[in-house]
Amino acid sequence: MTVRTRVAPSPTGDPHVGTAYIALFNLCFARQHGGQFILRIEDTDQTRSTAESEQMILDSLRWLGLEWDEGPDVGGPHGPYRQSERGDIYGRYADQLLEQGDAFKCYRTSDELNTLRDERKANGQFAALKFEDLALPEEEVMRRAAEGWPHVVRMKVPSEGVCVINDLLRGDIEVDWAQVDAQILLKSDGMPTYHLANIVDDHLMGITHVLRGEEWINSAPKHKLLYKYFGWDMPVLCHMPLLRNPDKSKLSKRKNPTSINYYRRMGFLPQAVMNYLGRMGWSMPDEKEKFTLDEMMAAFDIQRVSLGGPVFDLEKLTWLNGVYIREDLSNEALLRHMMQWAFNEEYIEQILPQVRPRIQTLSDVMPLAGHFFGGLPSVTPADFEDVKLDAETVVDLLQLLVWRLEVVRHWDKEHLMAEVKLLATDFDLKMKQFLAPVFVAVTGSTSSTSVMDAMAILGSDVTRARLRHAITVLGAPSKKRTKVLEKRFKALDSF
Repeated sequence: MTVRTRVAPSPTGDPHVGTAYIALFNLCFARQHGGQFILRIEDTDQTRSTAESEQMILDSLRWLGLEWDEGPDVGGPHGPYRQSERGDIYGRYADQLLEQGDAFKCYRTSDELNTLRDERKANGQFAALKFEDLALPEEEVMRRAAEGWPHVVRMKVPSEGVCVINDLLRGDIEVDWAQVDAQILLKSDGMPTYHLANIVDDHLMGITHVLRGEEWINSAPKHKLLYKYFGWDMPVLCHMPLLRNPDKSKLSKRKNPTSINYYRRMGFLPQAVMNYLGRMGWSMPDEKEKFTLDEMMAAFDIQRVSLGGPVFDLEKLTWLNGVYIREDLSNEALLRHMMQWAFNEEYIEQILPQVRPRIQTLSDVMPLAGHFFGGLPSVTPADFEDVKLDAETVVDLLQLLVWRLEVVRHWDKEHLMAEVKLLATDFDLKMKQFLAPVFVAVTGSTSSTSVMDAMAILGSDVTRARLRHAITVLGAPSKKRTKVLEKRFKALDSF
């Protein structure tokens, strides 16, 4: 048997370090066994998936030195490798489950589903809905079908008993079937959910081992049941520990930069980031902290993974990056990395139009353009005193802007300006007033190039990191205040 592993990211935003972490371990496991590593793009969420995000995934993984044997850009015998191009395949298998009686069409409305869940909770039951909960009288099903009501396809799941999942690291895991709902397999738009597409693709692509985050443990019973319904052998499962913030909470962009792009734009070396990710819950046999990808693949043993949540510590990564710069880079190599990082024609050509109208001598350039080459600005609360807004309003403004920017699909000046205008209206501020604190947060000064152009050039990851840094400096909102802001944020969609 040839070992085949895969990573299957969704192109719905910036490439996440968690994706790189899982990809790294899948690659090492495959290479340890002389196998193959596949990249698959799970883009069934058509409202959020973008070609730009997919390209960033490919670029960032390659930047880290991770290469795949099959994928959307390199092809392979099991393509296509984008789920959006495999719709007919999923439809056929959904029809098979319907014909076998292992799935059913569900015409229930959202209000009906909420009512059913509330009733189960009131009776002290799990909220998971079963076929018997969702079933409608046959004549009602026929009426709704004839009238063209939207429907989904759901799988049938047992109501009683325990499902036993064997995990490569954890041994047998027991999950009560009462906690497992009748999972949607096909959405009302005909697109598959993760659960159906994942199972079908893994089988057709010959995946033998699935190394994924532990957040998928609760979905494993559904997947095991689908393999049984189809009569297929199930791959070996291995649920990796989740990356954690220093406070042990799940790694999230609200507490830590999670975009690979951020570390690339901040001047981290790819070999240092890869090395650090390799230390997340795993160690070399000789316990050395600094090692190459080739060394990790040669020494890799999945049983050396620790199930304790590995802490993603930015300070530790920064230290390791410094070690690489000092120990591995000659002056010539350091110069090449600096040129690749920011001192290259493509990047500087974006900046020159911003500074050229404002300079009289070449020495004027750096004071105006320094923020394009720096990390997080050294701002203090005093830097925001001239914006003529009270501190709480400034924090509210910056926090809501961060949240709005987190869902911007196309990072360009036009789309950024639309978000700024929306928020300026909500705060009843003129654009200049609204942008004053944003200017300080992003550029670190009160006089520089256009802040909107700066945001577009710096990119989503660095821009948001700088806004979050300013919020931290000014004093992050309390839990109570955050709830108020979250309600305000949701209300913005009605504008």
